[in-house]
Amino acid sequence: MIALDTPAKQPVSPAVNSDASTREYVAPDAPLVFESNVAAPTVQFGTDGWRAVMGEGFDTKTLARVADAAARVFCVERPQGAQESNSNNRIIISYDCRENAGRYAALAGSVMAAHGFEVVVSDTYCPTPTLCWSVANDPQAVGGMMLTSSHNPAEYLGVKLRMADGGASPAAFTDRVEAALEDELPACYTTALAAAEASSSGVPGAPTVSCALTSHLRFSDLMTPYLHDLMSFVDAELIKAARLRVVVDSLFGAGRVYLAQVLRQLGVEVREVNAGCDPRFGGLHPEPIAPWIATGAEAVSKLGYDACFVTDGDADRIGAADSDGAFVSPHRILALIVAHLVEGKGMTGRVVRTLSGSNLIKRECERLGLELTTTPIGFKWIYEEMLKGDVLVGGEESGGIGMPAHVCERDGLLMALLLTELMAKKAKTLRELVAELLQSLGNFDYSRRDLRLDPAQKDAFVAAHIQAHQGEEGYAKRFSALGEEVVAVDHRDGVWIGFASDAWLLMRLSGTEPLVRVYAEATSRGRVEELLDAGCAIAQGR
Repeated sequence: MIALDTPAKQPVSPAVNSDASTREYVAPDAPLVFESNVAAPTVQFGTDGWRAVMGEGFDTKTLARVADAAARVFCVERPQGAQESNSNNRIIISYDCRENAGRYAALAGSVMAAHGFEVVVSDTYCPTPTLCWSVANDPQAVGGMMLTSSHNPAEYLGVKLRMADGGASPAAFTDRVEAALEDELPACYTTALAAAEASSSGVPGAPTVSCALTSHLRFSDLMTPYLHDLMSFVDAELIKAARLRVVVDSLFGAGRVYLAQVLRQLGVEVREVNAGCDPRFGGLHPEPIAPWIATGAEAVSKLGYDACFVTDGDADRIGAADSDGAFVSPHRILALIVAHLVEGKGMTGRVVRTLSGSNLIKRECERLGLELTTTPIGFKWIYEEMLKGDVLVGGEESGGIGMPAHVCERDGLLMALLLTELMAKKAKTLRELVAELLQSLGNFDYSRRDLRLDPAQKDAFVAAHIQAHQGEEGYAKRFSALGEEVVAVDHRDGVWIGFASDAWLLMRLSGTEPLVRVYAEATSRGRVEELLDAGCAIAQGR
């Protein structure tokens, strides 16, 4: 349980280390965005929340309306009489390192407090998994809100809503929030705006708004109890004895400082890069894939360290590079973690992947005798499987991996610690672990392309391939020319085509951006590129 009323013992201080790449960024006193330059911004929750460009959809007025609508829906979730009894009546709010994110959190908190909720706002920036863990471990919490835009560029900001168990809000819940949106601003908007303007940005300091501005709203340390729990999942003495050396690249996101601190406490030598206070992310996209991980990959290669761990903008995703600076895909990370949990920690249960998940995971589950469940893309579908029980771990191709034994949500920091524990247990570098994995299961290569189609092309693709639900025979001739036999077609999320060779191709509409995403996996890079070419041709109507 979180001791929200008790000051934390040994609080974590967000002070950066002395590495040149972590120099403090002196942010200008950027104003809040009060109103968008587009009429009546549309609010639509995608695969994981609502997000928009600041000033082009995200502003204080729209956020206030979203917070108001979410509070009214959470009121329905709240047990009857909860407000009067002051139980099951708490909402927890946190935020990442984006411009003014702490101020927007104070605004949202003030709006939700006006509905009678006791609102707790983090006293500094946090990873999304911190919020999720805090909600799940507080019996008084009915849900949570995270001000973040995850891996999107710095100009974006948005909202993730979380349920009482810390898990992602299902579509049925966010549909109700969208339906509850009102055109008028909530009556408390002026007070909420004052609360936001009185706060600091939260980067790197804490919101300083006086709680007297808004009743039922207070600020608390969420990081210390979360990090303490995180460390309990790994064998500290084993890791300390291994004398490992790693690079940590937070991409200027909400994992900055925190992951490096935990690893150092475990006796790991750490070089931290891209960890300064810079709400513009140094011009990077805070997504743990190439080319954005170049700094960390270069550092681990030059230093000859054992691994590089990379987290995204809100630190719920994990990426990695080996000692040569080569990217280690989330598919391989998940396969390594599955084996470590079963063989190294004696755990068991179902493994959940999405349609874009690797068949490397399938082969690992077959080897270990584990049940594998495949869902549509989006961690909310993995979350729904977690609710059914008996899930060991679930993961997606974007690097979001979560263990319900910890919280029903992704956690990039926990995955980094588990990889560290695995390296310590086997006395191998990350590169050696990957080589051992592929030697056992066979090599798989994977890639993705994002297509921007004109409206006519998109409509034609949707009509011919998503709505039409073509079967195996509809694609057989096209792929027989590549020597691939179509053995399965899945329409749960776009069009997934499986081949007898264990290769596959997926084409789907993005849930967060105006794109068609084309994914492919095969045993060689050349075949991946051929499948991607074929998938792009299908999406473009060629």
